[in-house]
Amino acid sequence: MLNQKLQQKLQQKLSPQQIQVIKMLEIPTMMLEQRIKEELEENPALEMDESPDEIRDETGDNDEIQEDDATNDDEFSVDDYFNEDEYSNYKYKSDNYSSDQDNKEIPFSVGNTFHENLIQQLGLQNLNERELQIAEFLLGNIDEDGYLRRELENIVDDIMFAQNIETSEQELQKILTVIQSLDPPGVGATSLQQCLLLQITRKQRTAETVTATAILRDYYTEFTKKHYDKIQQKLDIESDDLKDAIDEILKLNPKPGSSYSDPLNKTAGQVIVPDFIMEEQDGELIISLHSRNVPELKISKTYANMLMAYKANSNVNKSQKDALTFVKQKLDSAKWFIDAIKQRHETLLGTMHAIFEYQKEFFISGDETKLRPMILKDIADKTMLDVSTISRVANSKYIQTPFGIYALKYFFSEGLQNEAGEEVSSREIKKILQEAIAVENKSTPYTDEELVEVLKEKGYIIARRTIAKYREQLGIPVGRLRKEL
Repeated sequence: MLNQKLQQKLQQKLSPQQIQVIKMLEIPTMMLEQRIKEELEENPALEMDESPDEIRDETGDNDEIQEDDATNDDEFSVDDYFNEDEYSNYKYKSDNYSSDQDNKEIPFSVGNTFHENLIQQLGLQNLNERELQIAEFLLGNIDEDGYLRRELENIVDDIMFAQNIETSEQELQKILTVIQSLDPPGVGATSLQQCLLLQITRKQRTAETVTATAILRDYYTEFTKKHYDKIQQKLDIESDDLKDAIDEILKLNPKPGSSYSDPLNKTAGQVIVPDFIMEEQDGELIISLHSRNVPELKISKTYANMLMAYKANSNVNKSQKDALTFVKQKLDSAKWFIDAIKQRHETLLGTMHAIFEYQKEFFISGDETKLRPMILKDIADKTMLDVSTISRVANSKYIQTPFGIYALKYFFSEGLQNEAGEEVSSREIKKILQEAIAVENKSTPYTDEELVEVLKEKGYIIARRTIAKYREQLGIPVGRLRKEL
């Protein structure tokens, strides 16, 4: 039996233009130039404005234009393209001031990547062509930290499928040993223990390195749990000798791959290009959008004139109609792209100004304890924008201040109350927590319960589970693992 019923649904559909604006908001300055280059290549109706100071035509019209009515496929008229739009003056200019405008270059680290350095070193090893192929395949499986985290038995199958090379775990292990002899020391390790052992065995042989090798090889579990008394007892050494050996281990690099600068790698040597610049001018703090390498855009006069040429022709055949449709689509697309760039410009600046006003005490002093609790909704309310829009702006964006470069996400934090009932930022709590741990007695570090009391003495009533959460967010281990000799 069929049942029919009337159901009303409220759905929000985004237009292609709105989607384009949203995508533009998510793009950081570093990627904006590339996005513009792609659009310039794809749309011949969009051009770079080589003469930003060009005088406007006699109409005195500004950059604002009206949207034209959608063309009806069944009732096509050439005049539809000319009644409201004037493309010739439609352009985008980055009107924000920034002292870096005279320098159009973006600083960018150059040089060989981590993997390129390893491949170069392979060429100096005594490997035949087959072994070299296998070695390069293994290098492709080494992550940015310098580790081979995949099982060799799985790589045997992969190399057979990808390179049609039949090999074995034994052969892979032999070639991996060659890779583990490359620089930086520790590269190609399959575990942290092996990584540290590879490094310590390449150090000059001393009493300290010999003891350190024994600790890492035979008592690694005790070392990670900081059961130093057990290690001292089993090795039958003095506490000073143990301390010297531990100091040698702590000098090793747990992520050997990070010692190489890779501009394409987010975790190694990335150059951050700020999206905003905050500068002091005549005693005032001025915020501007970073405008390096962002070209100014305009609508192609050639394409606009192409439409004008058709206007004089009263007889339009199908071929000309198709040509007009194509040209109009390209002009609209160019116009929408310029609009999206403009809206990005205005939304980013509006959001940053709202953040500045909310966190003005910090921006004036640079004192992190002056940061107020602030969530996305606080800025959304000030800017009259949606919370999701503020989130997109804050994500992957940076501001350069006189005190350093900060991610916009840094300024957002939850709020707590101190003993006096005043609202304080969770970031302030974390800073105080960090300071307390920094000055603790390392032979008997604070437990989380003791940290609760330490903060209570400073006027902050914080639950133990909150202390644990903040400690983990700061990357600080539990008290037992902070113990030192």
